[in-house]
Amino acid sequence: MNDEEQIHASVRRMDDWLRSHWTKEGIEPAGHVDDLTLFRRLSLALHGTIPSLEEIRSFTSDTSKHRVERWLSKMLEDQRFADYFSERLVRMLVGNDEGPFVFFRRDRLKDWLTEQLLQDRPWSQIVDRLIAGNGLWTQDGHSNFITSALVENEGIDENRLAGKTVRTFLGQRIDCAQCHDHFFAEWKQTDFEGLAAYYGQVRVTVGGVIDREMEGGRPVVYEVVVPGSKDGRLVETAVPFHSEWQSREGTRREQLASWVTHPDNRRFRRSAANRIWGFLFGRAWSEPVDDLPDPDNKQDVLDILAEEFENHNDSLKFLIRLIARSDAFRLRSDVPHVTDETYGKMEEHWAVFPLVRLRPEQVIGSMFQAGNVLTIDQNSHVFTRFARFTSENDFLQQYGEIPEDELLQQTGTIPQALLRMNGQFTRDLTETDLLSSPALILSYSSSDESIIDNSFLTCLTRRPTTEEQKEFVRRLASTTDTDDGDQEENRKRSIEDLFWTLFNAPEFSWNH
Repeated sequence: MNDEEQIHASVRRMDDWLRSHWTKEGIEPAGHVDDLTLFRRLSLALHGTIPSLEEIRSFTSDTSKHRVERWLSKMLEDQRFADYFSERLVRMLVGNDEGPFVFFRRDRLKDWLTEQLLQDRPWSQIVDRLIAGNGLWTQDGHSNFITSALVENEGIDENRLAGKTVRTFLGQRIDCAQCHDHFFAEWKQTDFEGLAAYYGQVRVTVGGVIDREMEGGRPVVYEVVVPGSKDGRLVETAVPFHSEWQSREGTRREQLASWVTHPDNRRFRRSAANRIWGFLFGRAWSEPVDDLPDPDNKQDVLDILAEEFENHNDSLKFLIRLIARSDAFRLRSDVPHVTDETYGKMEEHWAVFPLVRLRPEQVIGSMFQAGNVLTIDQNSHVFTRFARFTSENDFLQQYGEIPEDELLQQTGTIPQALLRMNGQFTRDLTETDLLSSPALILSYSSSDESIIDNSFLTCLTRRPTTEEQKEFVRRLASTTDTDDGDQEENRKRSIEDLFWTLFNAPEFSWNH
């Protein structure tokens, strides 16, 4: 089979499971959205912003039968995908902090992840390098996963790395067993200590991250010091289940990496599938994303995704395409004439697309893109890049920090609403000066109807309803009926008001 036949077969397998699940639950799924709404969802998920008017016009002029699939593939090859997704991954790995002074370079970790995504490096290989790789943090970006756990004057925090490894790559909260046996799960304190011991040899030197087998003429061991005790307790490396999965060769970290990414370790690929599902939908299939139930004998959608993921070389791009082409991703979020109870059940079983508030960087990126009719990308003019950087950072400081939890469901705040309504960032983007969207749309649209149409497409990635078109055309036309002799300025103010209205519409700041 060629690539298209393979992805089609994988999508059909997942959709068959979903339809069977909905039938079993007695649920009629919501209908599919139109292509423009789907285009907006993809742009927000993969590029962190709404599409530009330039892209929308190109997309709508594409009359091919499978234009959504073609544009999905195109978006995954765009530099913006690698840049945005690498930032989401780096927050998953090390959070937002800049980490320990001198020995940690978050930007180099992000650059390294960007390159891995551009090359479509298998996720298992990426994780292997993160866990087991050596090198200088300024040169070998992957080593910053290790140096992020460096504690000043104390060395590497093995406990932090063990907890992060299992939470991030296996979707399990084993760090709850750091001080005592887990109260609810089967994790024991000895399980956690055995995992932490795999990081016992790693050291950070001026030459970079290395594994030292000997120090001071003695083998490097991992000891746990119980509070109140003078002597440490020696802990051997040990995995909590299926020790036969790990390699017996290489460094301790290489052995751990081989166990984490082993083909039979269902937790590894189920966790990846759950994360990527969450990145695309704004909500993970199973929550919390780092506390997945133990795999059982009953196959669910995560098992199907995980199997297809493994069968296609652990390609994150393939996994994204698979989820984005599923029935679930194409469903409507609004279902008229159903009770709250019915809608709640549909939402619980993914028979409707979840309504999710945009993340702060998505709101900011979307506002900036809507202020420009052309596509804003990393290769744009240096002035545009500088203006975007300063404007977004100023706005972000006032709007609120980007949460480290990639899938935290946030509530909107009054200060955020006021900032969108009255902030300088909004005023700058809605002014009809120079090359702003309002100015260009006003200048080049062929009619009042076209002005309204282009404004809605630019801000909301949809055309206005008949009622909206009629009302805003009436308002725009009324500017020519004044006797103050300043009709041009009145039309400018009218289009600025329209953009301000669309920026502050609830529809703008939600994924739907």
